[in-house]
Amino acid sequence: MPYPLFDRSKLHLRPLHERAHDVQYAQLAQLTDAIDPFDHPDLHKLAQAVQAARQSGAATILMMGAHVIKSGLSRYIIDMMEHGWISLVALNGAGMIHDYELATSGATSESVARYIREGQFGLWQETGRLNDLASAAAHAGLGLGEMVGRTLQEENAPYRDISILAAGYRLEIPVTVHVSLGYDIIHEHPNCDGAALGAASYTDFLVYAQMATRLEGGVMIAAGTAVMGPEVYLKALSMARNVAYQEGKSLSHFTTAVFDLQPLGDDLHREVPKTDARYYFRPYKTILVRTVQDGGTSYYIQAEHRQTLPRLHHLLCCSAEQANG
Repeated sequence: MPYPLFDRSKLHLRPLHERAHDVQYAQLAQLTDAIDPFDHPDLHKLAQAVQAARQSGAATILMMGAHVIKSGLSRYIIDMMEHGWISLVALNGAGMIHDYELATSGATSESVARYIREGQFGLWQETGRLNDLASAAAHAGLGLGEMVGRTLQEENAPYRDISILAAGYRLEIPVTVHVSLGYDIIHEHPNCDGAALGAASYTDFLVYAQMATRLEGGVMIAAGTAVMGPEVYLKALSMARNVAYQEGKSLSHFTTAVFDLQPLGDDLHREVPKTDARYYFRPYKTILVRTVQDGGTSYYIQAEHRQTLPRLHHLLCCSAEQANG
């Protein structure tokens, strides 16, 4: 090896209880909380598409950035899973970390500005166990999301009721974790095995790609994921379409939606030139334009997650009540 490597054995990890947390269990939204009066006409159309997908047996995939969990919305996601509205949840590595910390300690998130000054950011003992679970998953040939969810559920993590990963294992709904090495705090830890993380996360990618084969008539929602969501979805869809094309089947008629804060303008159904900054915003060109141009439909909902996801949950619950009443 011609280049020197950082010696991780020199790192000092502190116990998680010494960390000041930005998000506490008591702050998480309850399903009984009053929701924001926010409304958007495309949310109603999206809810109808999710309803149709469930009725036809097509997939509804939810891809999430970690901020959805930090916004305290886990109970809404879990409830939609429990009622059959979601077929798969895809997280990035940070989403897994926040979900795990909340489930095990009832708190998560730290001040980067505070802890980076002393080189303590991310270096917390208990969170590092996720690396051990990644190694166990790789050894067993399991996905990272399944292994973490199974562990939280079987070990009766004290706050597993708000864990999306634990709910996925309990409900037998895939929760996949898509890791980029060097992105997450657990990659700092001495016990991090990059090969194991890669193997376990790649298994999750294949689980996701298989779910993408059920997207005809289905729905894919990307909430606050500007890189992981569009990129994983794009490659998995290409794989699924490759097989469908060989079998003479269609995989073009489905609905996509992006929940984000970026102002994108009014015309969201055609690709803009490279001279337009929006061209480089992956959710726009990948999810809203390119992958639905042969018969699909796309929606863009610009608002905070605390407005969009509870409202979508409310619309789905109302439709279920009307159908039953």
